Amino acid sequence: MTTKYSEEFKASIIAKLLPPNNASVLDVVKETGIPKDTLYTWRAKYRNAQSESGPSRNQQANKFNNEEKLTIVIETASLNEVDLGKYCRRKGLYPEQIASWKNAFVRGATPAPSKAERELVQQQAKTIKQLEKELHRKEKALAETAALLVLRKKVQALWEEPEAE
Repeated sequence: MTTKYSEEFKASIIAKLLPPNNASVLDVVKETGIPKDTLYTWRAKYRNAQSESGPSRNQQANKFNNEEKLTIVIETASLNEVDLGKYCRRKGLYPEQIASWKNAFVRGATPAPSKAERELVQQQAKTIKQLEKELHRKEKALAETAALLVLRKKVQALWEEPEAE
C-alpha cells in the first residue's frame, strides 16, 4: 500500500530534517509515522535538487568569516564523532567543511614563499640539474678511460715475448 503525500507536506517534513531544525530522521518517524526509508529518499532528492540549482556546501560555508571559522575549528577540536555531528547539525555545517577549514589554517600557518625565494629555488634546481648532467658525462668518460686502460694491459700482455721455458 502506497500513500501519496502532498508536496507541501513533504516540504514541511524536509524542512524539519534540514538546518536549522536538523531533527533526526528517527524523531520525525516517531512523530509522523512515515517510514524512515521514505524520509531518507525525500531528503536525498531535496539535496540533489539543491546541489543542481541552489547554493553548494562551499557557498553555504562562505557565510562564515575566517574568525568564525577558526572559532568553530577550536570548538570542535575536542569533540568526538557523535558530538561533532550534533554540533554540525545545529550550525548547518558538514564535518568535511570543518576539516577543510582546519587544513586551510594549518597550511596558512606556514607563509607562502616570496617571489625571490621561488626564483632562488628555481635557480638552485637548474644548477642541480646542470651539475647532475655534468657528473653523468664525467662518469661515462671515466668508465671509457678505465676500459681503455684494461685493453692496453691486455694488448701488452699479448705482445710480450713469452718467457723461455
